[in-house]
Amino acid sequence: MRVLFLSDVYFPRVNGVSTSIATFRTDLAAVGVETTLVAPAYAEAPAVPDDARVVRVRAGNVPRDPEDRRMLWGELQRTLGALRGERFELVHVHTPFLAHYAGVRCARAAGIPVVETYHTFFEEYLHHYVPLLPRALGRRLARTLTRSQCAQVDALIAPSEPMRAMLAASGVRRPVQVVPTGMPPDRFARGDGARFRRLHNLPVERPLLLYVGRVAHEKNIGFLLDSFVAVRRSRPDALLVIAGEGPARASLAQQVQRLGLVRDVAFVGYLDRERSLADCYAAAAVFVFASRTETQGLVLLEAMAQACPVVSTAHLGTASILQPGCGARVAPDEPMGFAQSVLQLLDDPARAARCGQQGQQYARGWSSAVQAARLRDCYAQLCARANMAPEPASMAAPGEPHERQACLDSR
Repeated sequence: MRVLFLSDVYFPRVNGVSTSIATFRTDLAAVGVETTLVAPAYAEAPAVPDDARVVRVRAGNVPRDPEDRRMLWGELQRTLGALRGERFELVHVHTPFLAHYAGVRCARAAGIPVVETYHTFFEEYLHHYVPLLPRALGRRLARTLTRSQCAQVDALIAPSEPMRAMLAASGVRRPVQVVPTGMPPDRFARGDGARFRRLHNLPVERPLLLYVGRVAHEKNIGFLLDSFVAVRRSRPDALLVIAGEGPARASLAQQVQRLGLVRDVAFVGYLDRERSLADCYAAAAVFVFASRTETQGLVLLEAMAQACPVVSTAHLGTASILQPGCGARVAPDEPMGFAQSVLQLLDDPARAARCGQQGQQYARGWSSAVQAARLRDCYAQLCARANMAPEPASMAAPGEPHERQACLDSR
């Protein structure tokens, strides 16, 4: 089976969508699904070079967002037109921006099904990035957009059960399958915590609390800083490490200064996923997380895979991971209670080690190979429902006749 992936983000832009796409593409190949990914070009090169089936589209800047890139619509159309000879059986869209509209258009032109993974919790994003918009109005606008986009595809993938429930609550009526992103085997290879400390000049004797992820307003990192103030009243030796970049970096740095934590909070930027990230997890005494917008929460599983004890609130997608037996501490959504959950592990290393070991065993149950096989089965079922011909149509270029016969005749 051959599937066209479209996304408005991919490496070197580090986030859960990029990680999910890369993980699924690797494991889908092992179960007989060949994917071609169309994604934006970035100024910097990805840490791992693209394979031959990644097609980059010239892109422009996104206002007020220096990390992201916006594919130029004309360039995107030309790129997809150049792929019209490829015999794709299905289009899989991963982001709800230009990739969504281009993907739907291409699938309809070729007479093949289109499926979309809904990674983005629009309601919370609008609140953070358009703060002047009344929250109730923002929620209505977000749900209207969600219903409109979901109605344009043949089926939906949700990365977690809470995300599926959110789509249903928004009025989405398309079929939704829950297929989480799994953990590849290499994520369990133990990192070198001492090497991470040396690289970033972090004292050996200070216990590290760690956050990994986008440094964005919706990630609720300010809450972690407030909780850290309470942690330091009992453990003045504790050090908080924030690994990532994003639009909230400047405001968080100001908050660190206001709280008197300049010597106790280290911003280390993005880490190389193939080397430094595992070292970072291995160096940490506790992984801390409090985002309210995660559609799955892959970083929790990454921390567990490194046997790093986890303290997290449970919202939306993270609630699907923070299940009984996961080894993590589910903390109250208020700073003092969160701090107490952290201190219970910092002050009891044996208990923390047991939690880490339990979490690592739990993470092994989230196999990326198993999830890829489930996704392949979803593809097969969707194609069967669409009564696909044994030999798929070539993909028509955008703007060419939309009739299926035109596509068939073009081969």
